[in-house]
Amino acid sequence: CGINRIRRRGFSDDPSARARQRPAHPDCSVARMNLFKAAFSVSALTLLSRITGLVREQIGAALFGTSAMMDAFQIAFRIPNLLRRLFAEGAFSQAFVPLLAATRAAEGDAVTRDLVDAVATVLAWALLLVCAAGIVASPVLVWLLASGFDPATEAAAVTMTRWMFPYIGFMSMVALSAGVLNTWRRFAIPAFTPVLLNLSVIGAALGLVPWLRAQGHEPIYALAAGVMIGGVLQLGIQVPALLQIGMMPRFGLAPARLVAAWHHPGVRQILAKMGPALVGVS
Repeated sequence: CGINRIRRRGFSDDPSARARQRPAHPDCSVARMNLFKAAFSVSALTLLSRITGLVREQIGAALFGTSAMMDAFQIAFRIPNLLRRLFAEGAFSQAFVPLLAATRAAEGDAVTRDLVDAVATVLAWALLLVCAAGIVASPVLVWLLASGFDPATEAAAVTMTRWMFPYIGFMSMVALSAGVLNTWRRFAIPAFTPVLLNLSVIGAALGLVPWLRAQGHEPIYALAAGVMIGGVLQLGIQVPALLQIGMMPRFGLAPARLVAAWHHPGVRQILAKMGPALVGVS
């Protein structure tokens, strides 16, 4: 919407002249109101995410304090989170979202859907390989990040790393979905998504920790279970929103589909841009 600049040189009794002097864009106020509502909802949900995140940390500190097992959980949770800079909100999103928006603006929804399908296929296969490698290499990763643990704590850290390593897969697909939804101006679901992780960990801490202790199991595993439940919920909430706009990704499971997706020009552009973007978020 532009801004009408009306220069009056005098008063006129002509109705048509008066009409020409009025702003001719009534949709401007509607667009501004929609923008305000979107900004307010995103800000409110972001604040909710910060509040629930603080509650999550406080509950974890109250239940486990600065114990060795809490350190083991922090190390196990840090390992998949480090990869988020590459596959999720970091380098991938910085390369994917601008290309997605430009493709939709220039070539329409059909071409954009082909791009989303190709990117989703390549990303899914890459995540499958990374998660499998991470689960197998968990002892080495824990040793590299925390070589001073006693055997029991190190074993717990390795177990939780294996449990939570697929979390990077969930978060990467969430980042892909959030990019699509934001491009279609569906801002609420991506903004609310982090709240689900916090609520899941809080629920697991309050519900599973007493039960695990009563059963004689290590209660710190409740937090790892909460993280994985949160990842499933975070990805699951994207599905109805993607179906509503007709942009649910179609993953290519056959090798031929993977090869075709790999040679998609948009995929090559994203891969070329992820290198500099990774340096920027490091």
